[in-house]
Amino acid sequence: MVAHLLRLKLTLLRNSLRRSTAQLVGVVLGGLYGLGLLSLIVVGLILLGSQDLELIRTILVIGGSATVLGWIVIPIAVSGIDMTLDPARFVTFTIPMRQLLAGLVLGGLVGVPGIVTLIAALAQVITWIRYPAAALMALVCGLLAVLLCVVASRFVTTAVSSLTGSRRFKDVNGIVAFLPLFFLGPIIAGLAAGFQSAPGFAERLADVLAWTPFGALWAAPADVAAGDPGLAVVRLLIGVATLVVFLFLWGRSLSHALVTPAYNAVTKKAAGNLGWFDRFPATPAGAVAARALTYWFRDPRYAASLVLIPLLAVLFFISGGGVGGAFAFVGPIAAFLLAFSITADISYDNTAFSLHITTGVSGRDDRLGRAAALLVFALPATLILTVVPLLLAGRPEDVPVLLGLALGLLLSGTGLSSFVSARYTYNVPLPGDSAFKTPPGTNFFAFAVQFGALFVTLLLALPEIVLAIAYFVTGNDFLGWLTLLVGVALGGVLLVVGIRAGGRWYDRRAPELLLAVSNNR
Repeated sequence: MVAHLLRLKLTLLRNSLRRSTAQLVGVVLGGLYGLGLLSLIVVGLILLGSQDLELIRTILVIGGSATVLGWIVIPIAVSGIDMTLDPARFVTFTIPMRQLLAGLVLGGLVGVPGIVTLIAALAQVITWIRYPAAALMALVCGLLAVLLCVVASRFVTTAVSSLTGSRRFKDVNGIVAFLPLFFLGPIIAGLAAGFQSAPGFAERLADVLAWTPFGALWAAPADVAAGDPGLAVVRLLIGVATLVVFLFLWGRSLSHALVTPAYNAVTKKAAGNLGWFDRFPATPAGAVAARALTYWFRDPRYAASLVLIPLLAVLFFISGGGVGGAFAFVGPIAAFLLAFSITADISYDNTAFSLHITTGVSGRDDRLGRAAALLVFALPATLILTVVPLLLAGRPEDVPVLLGLALGLLLSGTGLSSFVSARYTYNVPLPGDSAFKTPPGTNFFAFAVQFGALFVTLLLALPEIVLAIAYFVTGNDFLGWLTLLVGVALGGVLLVVGIRAGGRWYDRRAPELLLAVSNNR
């Protein structure tokens, strides 16, 4: 039965490659990437064997722990993980649990990640070739570590399978998965600073990881090489016990999943609650604003922007070394990004844009409603993100100039976005997709529109930018207040002009807009 499951995995993989050229290309590119990465790892492990024992131990324990942790975390963070042998497909078959587990483990090794991990784990035997007993221990521990990676990954995948069918889980998961990438720079900088400021930081980190389920198996060969086989056996037992625990938990979770089908919970809400539609006037523009604001808080493609704005303040606080420096300018930058966020508003609507066409919403009402929905929360957010950092930094005298710059960028940028989204459409993530997914068909035109809008927004706010620079050069308070006046006045005028111009374009080419967003699929 185990061999049959493995043949089934290979057959399904082969048939999927025959059916889809794009998937075949993806597998080839993934294989080439994995081959290149594997070559670097193997060469590095071979060269590492000539280094000091402590250095070998440190690198292998930290790298091995990261590998095990990656196998556990990635299935949760990344949607679309390979589920060719999805356990749910075996519900109607009476396959013994032991054979099913063994088949799924071997099936988990069939693929680029599994092959790369297996070969890299075996290659560490060469690293310990100067210590024959340690090399033998490395062979045993390496195979056990690979099994731990696959079993732990499958357990996590099975455990969250009931959640992955939930739309809310996918929405939140897509945003949360982006957070490590957003803070990747500070994380790397923090680790680099730790290694530089404390010469023994890596060794101490390896010492801690060596007693954890992630690093125990990778540390055991080093204990043998150091002449402490008793400690090596203890770490080996930690690794084996971890593997047994994950196998037990996976078996229990799989048994439950095979007899308990996933279901979608139904949420009941009281009748008569119209949400934002109760809070806006009963006009076409009010209805558009209520609809747009509902999407801002329920559609993950919009909600991602709301999550990233406060994270931007955290990032500037960390990278700027506190309340000084870049953190003081988070308000204008956040305003700039918020105004840009509705340049693809109609593109995000997709076929739902037909509601605006069939109900006869005018261009002015459409543009005004979408801009109002953005400004409902963008104005307070801009005020808070501009004023609070300056007060924390003890620079209240800079509030007028940076507030004028922020409001100018927000208002003029919103006016420009109201025009751009009615004039240009391009492929965006479809409803229900991750906010960070790159849709098929994305080309140079889409990037040109986006970067063009960013550049023109800066041009429109050039008077405020020049006045702000002059203020910081001269320190003249009058220039700061003048920046605030110009930002509000000029930004307000450009907002009205953008809404009107966008409304005219909307009225002129509404059918073409519907056709364009319907084809962006």
